[in-house]
Amino acid sequence: MLTNSIKYLFIFVISVLLQVLIFDNILIARMVVPYFYIIFLILLPFQIPRALLLILGFLLGVSIDIFTNTMGVHAFACVLIAFMRPGILSLISSRETLDSVSAPRIQTMSIGWFIGYAAIMVIIHHLVLFFLEAFTFNDFLFTLLRGILSSLLSLSLIVLSQFLIFRK
Repeated sequence: MLTNSIKYLFIFVISVLLQVLIFDNILIARMVVPYFYIIFLILLPFQIPRALLLILGFLLGVSIDIFTNTMGVHAFACVLIAFMRPGILSLISSRETLDSVSAPRIQTMSIGWFIGYAAIMVIIHHLVLFFLEAFTFNDFLFTLLRGILSSLLSLSLIVLSQFLIFRK
């Protein structure tokens, strides 16, 4: 239990540092930004209590908000996907599957399952984040395109990290 807590604390710190120091400095075509830090919420164990999941989502979002001075948009987007995560998991997986595996990884689940699960989480996060950031529907299509392209880049980085970090 303690080793798992330390492992997830390490993932939390590393994902925030990577986001703040590296990924926030990447801007492709003046519109695409990878938000890799949500990998922390994606990789949390299936049996995590809902209240703890919401608290961790808030802490993750607030950490990014503090470093990027974005006044709560990351916190809102992270709490939203943390809130939606159990419902998303129950939609795409059976209870038996979730009980037999401890955490979502490509190695424990299938690659198709992981990409589908991560894609849903990433797209919801990014669209909410970008529409809150824009705070208008005047440039709806631009904001939608920005969210989708950033989601594709973020999802690619998250899947790539599964192959680089969590090798068998």
